[in-house]
Amino acid sequence: MMLIVTAVLSVLILTMVVLLVRQIGSGTESLPVTTEWLDDLSDERYRPMVRLLDESDFRFLRAQKGFIPAMERKLRRQRVEVFRSYLGLLESDFKRVCLGLKIVLVQFERDRPDLASALINRQLTFAYCVLQIQARLILFRWGLAAVDASELIRMFDGMRVELKALVPMGLPVAA
Repeated sequence: MMLIVTAVLSVLILTMVVLLVRQIGSGTESLPVTTEWLDDLSDERYRPMVRLLDESDFRFLRAQKGFIPAMERKLRRQRVEVFRSYLGLLESDFKRVCLGLKIVLVQFERDRPDLASALINRQLTFAYCVLQIQARLILFRWGLAAVDASELIRMFDGMRVELKALVPMGLPVAA
């Protein structure tokens, strides 16, 4: 029995490592990095994610006359689908910001290993948080776990602000 549990845990850990590596290495987009482009990126577009899976909506629904459990299941399924759409957009924007930072790092006159290291660390942390949220979404659909995306949104916004500080006003940086 212990051998089976160990094997299952090993497969899960290996799967997570593979997903993390894929997540980090998949930034193949090309884009211009300008302050205008950065101004279009905002953490505000992701604020609905924080409220979308709030349990208070489901408690309110359960308290309504005529409530049946199928209503809650349907609402949970719909909210998870919308949340996953937002999550995909957030991942895409995060990858773009990371690509922008990589472009800026390459164009610096001197090496900045501190920034490169911080960028890799943040990418790993972001990917790990996304995997955690994906797992929690599965449990959320059954009403077994809460999902909080506020840390992901903060990471994205922090990277966006950092990139904006490194890109001179109006200067396009080609990928």
